[in-house]
Amino acid sequence: LKGGDTCEYLLSSGRFLGEKVWQPHSCMMHKYKNSEAKNCLIDKHVVFIGDSRIRQLFYSFIKLINPQVKEEGNKHGNIPFEDKSASIKVDFLWYPEVNGSMRQRIKSWTEGSVAKPHIIVAGAATWSIKIHNGSNEALTQYKINITSIAPLLEKLAKSSDVYWVLQDPVYEDMLSESRKMITNEKIDAYNEAAVRILNSSSRNSKAKVKVFSVSKLIAQETIMKSSDGLHLPESSRDTVSVFITDQHQKVIIPQPPLTLIQKLAFCFFTLSIIGYLIINIIHRNNFRKNKSCTDLESGEEKKPGISTPNVSTLEMLLHSFCKLGLIMTYFYLCDRANLFMKENKFYTHSSFFIPIVYILVLGVFYTENTKETKVLNREQTDEWKGWMQLVILIYHISGASTVSDLNFICFFFKWECDLSMLLQKKDSYGHFSYFWIKGDFGVYRVCQVLFRLNFLVVVLCIVMDRPYQFYYFVPLVTVWFMIIYATLAIWPQIVQKKANGNCLWHFGLLLKLICLLICIYFLSYSQGAFEKIFSFWPLSKCFELNGNVYEWWFRWKLDRYVVFHGMLFAFIYLALQKHQMISEGKGDPLFSNRVSNVLLFISIVSFLTYSIWASSCKNKTECNELHPSVSVVQILAFILIRNIPGYVRSVYSSFFAWFGKISLELFICQYHIWLAADTKGILVLIPGYPMFNVLVSTFIFVCVAHEISQITNDLAQIVVPKDNSTLLKRLLCIAGFFSGLLLFSAMQDQSRH
Repeated sequence: LKGGDTCEYLLSSGRFLGEKVWQPHSCMMHKYKNSEAKNCLIDKHVVFIGDSRIRQLFYSFIKLINPQVKEEGNKHGNIPFEDKSASIKVDFLWYPEVNGSMRQRIKSWTEGSVAKPHIIVAGAATWSIKIHNGSNEALTQYKINITSIAPLLEKLAKSSDVYWVLQDPVYEDMLSESRKMITNEKIDAYNEAAVRILNSSSRNSKAKVKVFSVSKLIAQETIMKSSDGLHLPESSRDTVSVFITDQHQKVIIPQPPLTLIQKLAFCFFTLSIIGYLIINIIHRNNFRKNKSCTDLESGEEKKPGISTPNVSTLEMLLHSFCKLGLIMTYFYLCDRANLFMKENKFYTHSSFFIPIVYILVLGVFYTENTKETKVLNREQTDEWKGWMQLVILIYHISGASTVSDLNFICFFFKWECDLSMLLQKKDSYGHFSYFWIKGDFGVYRVCQVLFRLNFLVVVLCIVMDRPYQFYYFVPLVTVWFMIIYATLAIWPQIVQKKANGNCLWHFGLLLKLICLLICIYFLSYSQGAFEKIFSFWPLSKCFELNGNVYEWWFRWKLDRYVVFHGMLFAFIYLALQKHQMISEGKGDPLFSNRVSNVLLFISIVSFLTYSIWASSCKNKTECNELHPSVSVVQILAFILIRNIPGYVRSVYSSFFAWFGKISLELFICQYHIWLAADTKGILVLIPGYPMFNVLVSTFIFVCVAHEISQITNDLAQIVVPKDNSTLLKRLLCIAGFFSGLLLFSAMQDQSRH
């Protein structure tokens, strides 16, 4: 954020999330620790001036600095507070009416006879209503008094932060007899007078008194719980954190300037857009000229058949980069500029389970027959990736990922890890099957996969100035893919054709898998060795986050056995398939009826048992430690449940499959154009309408992810050609590009330090 008032709705509007959490429209609220509050208010003098309601705010405010403070002392007198460690001074001044005495105190600050406070919080009205029995004369006098005070407050606002607190509504049924004249109608009249008079002489000036209406909005929802009908209940007094947030906006570290790499990326995309427009205009003009030709002899116009101009590789390349440039501009505006606001997440059961049920109904509704009925066929795996990604997205945006202290939320945290593992398991299964059956260890296959996995992330690292490890999932699947390739490609290369001639080769492959398992086990329990491997430049540049590789080690360790499980499953499945021990015909059970029923029963029991265990696991650290070893039980159970019955294996959800084809793009794009503040908040495109905002931002988010998937596929065909000599030249160019990128990045790091 830049300094200044970046949350325009902070003091004026908002809504309740649940029963106790106040959410200003388009602003992210932070629950401040004592140390954070002190840092925001260091060397500040804060004055609360007004009646008993202002005194409530005063006590709530100083409790943010020192929670041990007790509400004691003269209720109808001044109350001082000082925190010497941070040089913070907070005073409450008892002025229950807007009158000459209050004016004189405020005037003393403008004249310099008394030290001017940095922050002034003022407000009063209920005493005037009470003392004068709600008379109209008292309201008239209030208008006269606040009119005389307003210029003084506006003068103070040029150098201090001045807040005028509007009066909260009352719960009339609970008011004592001595307060019955304080009605909401009277309070509204006093508030209307204050709002109309304050800032009336400085409407075109930046120095204005800030009208604090948040407390009034909160009271409308919570005053029924008040003990006396006049003062806010204890549970809704946290509005003072709004003052801290408003102050915090002014001291936030400014957004760093564009880096050299970002400037170069901007120039590249700009040139791509200009180049595409020029080529497109030239092609269109040529096409129009050739569209109709005149027969000079007959004078008749001959129109050729409908055709489209040929699209050259250069034009396709520029077209892709043109679209990508516009998309990256949207990314930057959403997450790096102050154009759009952000809001906090807040978890409720309904915000999580209602979308889950909704997508489940849609998924079942859009059911179609598969083109093939093999185990883990393409439609099925796309379906899996689709519903997995949708669950993960709902898990993130609903705030469920932040509520790990509830048992069933802990279960969904584990389930999310299982889903990520299942996606990788499918990939390890698919890649193993490809290399095993075809024996193709050529560079083309590897480059295609690596390009599709990493293209978007590399572009985002450049444009958004983020480290590669920030998008932890892509480094994870990239490394696991390379491990699969290396395991099968290193000598001796064992493929199905060779193994069919001699069964001993099967044992050789199993020996390779065992060696892989031993290496994984060693690295998972030797953090030092792991960190040494990935601390060498340039690996450290790719896998470090916040100056170390601990986060990378944690993520890698969490899924450490996934590749071994996936490759072992693929090996067993292909062996069973070769010996015709499974039936994959349409509608046929995978095994004989008896074996199928037994395995199906065991799978259901195993799936439910694991789910119960995961939902009852209370210690996150212990869950994470056990998860890599035991999650294979639930995943294998789910595979068998989904594939043993022939009628289940023969259908899939086209709704989920559509999302599955862009699952990687959805997972990455959510960081910048759907969520906010590194996934801790929600992007706000339409302030004040939370549900409509989520619908619009989600629609744009999904469309962008789909478009990026198309761009990646198009560029993969151009950048990674099948011809080996051409591919080698491209690889040299790519190596040069990344070398330059790493060099520029190292120079940037040195300049920052």
